[in-house]
Amino acid sequence: MTKAINFTDVNPVNNKATYLIKKEIKKIINNKDFILGQSVKKFENSFSKLSQINYCVGCASGTDALTLALKSLNLKKHHEVIVPAMTYISTGLSVLLNNNKLVYADIENDTGLISIDSIIMNITKNTKAVIPVNLYGQKIDLKKLRNSISKKIFIIEDSAQSHFAYSCHYCSNVMNNKCCKKSRNENFADISCYSFYPSKNLGAYGDGGMVITSNPKINEKVRLLRDHGRTDKYTHIQIGFGERLDTIQAAILRVKLRHLDEWTEKRRVIAKLYNQYLGDTIAKLPSENPYSKHVYHLYVVRVPARDNVANYLNNQGIGSGIHYPVPLHLQPALSYLGYQVGDLPHAELAAKEVMSLPIFPEMKESQVTTVSNTLRQALSV
Repeated sequence: MTKAINFTDVNPVNNKATYLIKKEIKKIINNKDFILGQSVKKFENSFSKLSQINYCVGCASGTDALTLALKSLNLKKHHEVIVPAMTYISTGLSVLLNNNKLVYADIENDTGLISIDSIIMNITKNTKAVIPVNLYGQKIDLKKLRNSISKKIFIIEDSAQSHFAYSCHYCSNVMNNKCCKKSRNENFADISCYSFYPSKNLGAYGDGGMVITSNPKINEKVRLLRDHGRTDKYTHIQIGFGERLDTIQAAILRVKLRHLDEWTEKRRVIAKLYNQYLGDTIAKLPSENPYSKHVYHLYVVRVPARDNVANYLNNQGIGSGIHYPVPLHLQPALSYLGYQVGDLPHAELAAKEVMSLPIFPEMKESQVTTVSNTLRQALSV
């Protein structure tokens, strides 16, 4: 058996960052600045600057971010929201928690991202929003999506796994290896939602989320909704919720935010190594076009007899994950919606084949080599 290699390293921080985090937490405790404290505003401002979006609203979780985003749009019960079948359950739950009709679209077979063609096929007169998911750290072509559907349909980008990934499909500089950040297409989404769950690329020491938008009315509505709909301590102008980002978590995230670009580049280096070592195997590797930046929250391959391969790796001390083994439309809790096996074939096939290999910023090349060689052995058994 090889030396154990964990699937991931949750919350990697160096000694300096750990010291700064402890210092910030102590300051909050001494100041008793616990609820919507100064660190929340500072983190929102920092995130806004890096994302190049005007308004950022911290909230309690990624699920809350999606739910608050939908609630800010004043949708009616009969309105439909389209989501991909291949995603974490929060994407679909947010629609149901807002009392809207959940409609599934299939995914692209190559990327696992929501299929724009499938979205178009599922649009009706009642469609009011689409929630594309930047699955595994990829970035959907939002400009293409925006140009493919009515401007009256809201786009809520689920970026829980794609912190500062970008897509520059229409930038003339990209083929010349020049910076294409000015052509990022985030502005084609009405709202983007993030998660700071501990295992995310930017993870808290608990839970947290963020809603970002360039629309001042949506910003104002989300800020009210996250804090019981109040304008001051005892004046509530609408029905709201207790879904605020914790001040201590905001302070932790603000310190870690300074390191995120470095961690992302390390993930991308590891992904390139995997691509080199596994390029001639039967495993289907992640696709990344030159117009985008995949941040590799997960490095996901597709393999035949996936469960057997995963068991082989596990027996050799190598961790792996499955994201996700049951597509959303086949989840038992959502069976009442009436979807059946065979309705969304690309999502169903992906669910049988996807396997996430170990990836984390401090992963060594020797570990990548070990994982790759072991996967080769598993595929030959």
